[in-house]
Amino acid sequence: MPFLELTLRCSEAEQPRFEAALDDVGALAVTMLDADADTSDEHAILEPGVGETPLWQSIVLSALFPHETDALIVLAALESFDPGLDWTQVRFRQVEDQDWERAWMDQYEPLQFGRRTWIVPWNHELPAQADTPEAAVVRLDPGLAFGSGTHPTTSLCLAWLDTLADEGQLDGRRVLDFGCGSGILALAALKLGAAHAVGVDNDPQALIATHDNAERNGVDARIEVHLPQDEPAATYPVVVANILASALIALADTLAARVAPGGRIALSGILAGQEDEVLARYAADFDELRADRLEDWIRVTGIRRR
Repeated sequence: MPFLELTLRCSEAEQPRFEAALDDVGALAVTMLDADADTSDEHAILEPGVGETPLWQSIVLSALFPHETDALIVLAALESFDPGLDWTQVRFRQVEDQDWERAWMDQYEPLQFGRRTWIVPWNHELPAQADTPEAAVVRLDPGLAFGSGTHPTTSLCLAWLDTLADEGQLDGRRVLDFGCGSGILALAALKLGAAHAVGVDNDPQALIATHDNAERNGVDARIEVHLPQDEPAATYPVVVANILASALIALADTLAARVAPGGRIALSGILAGQEDEVLARYAADFDELRADRLEDWIRVTGIRRR
């Protein structure tokens, strides 16, 4: 079934009012994109901190309406709902229905991280380089949760896990993936030799995606997922948290308490320029802290003080 699509450009400050108006006049769905992003780049909204909805400075809002909807009536209703907003830049077009998730997956190619780790779409043929006994292959369907391996924050964590495996730091260990999203990091750890993984996320959809991906990879018996309030208190020899710098700082005591003495931690989702504050916050509990950069993103790693 086709749809009537409305698109408009707005600022971050205007976004809530525009979205409220679109919802009020019956939009079936409203999505947001970075208006200034290069189409070849991935500018993802990562897991927000408590009470936060981080957005870009300039946003393209897209709203879908039933295909038979009269565009002029929609525009009149929007102007009536909030005449203080500029609706003159609205554009309409008819779009065909499709499985947007599957269309994206069709363009997603297998990716290698470090020496052994491969992330391969569930519907993609296994590359010859990954068809070896040593390869750690994660078959992934990101679903509605963030985490495909294409963003630098995830890439940094996957490379770190691959290095830990080479050092024998994952064999038979328990791993905590805090802010698990699609479960990609927990699954990679299991494929690299970890015995058990725990995924924590405040988005129930992420827990569903993680569980589904675990079943797809045949490791569902070795993973458990929890909302933060349901997470059992425990310590782990390996902890990875791919969220935002503000959340990493706010959760420093919680995350430090999850790492066993001598255990490893990786913190990602940190924009370049934010790493000093993160390093300072974790310095009381961790040795050998270091920051590694990929594009505009930073990963901080350390060893829990004994």
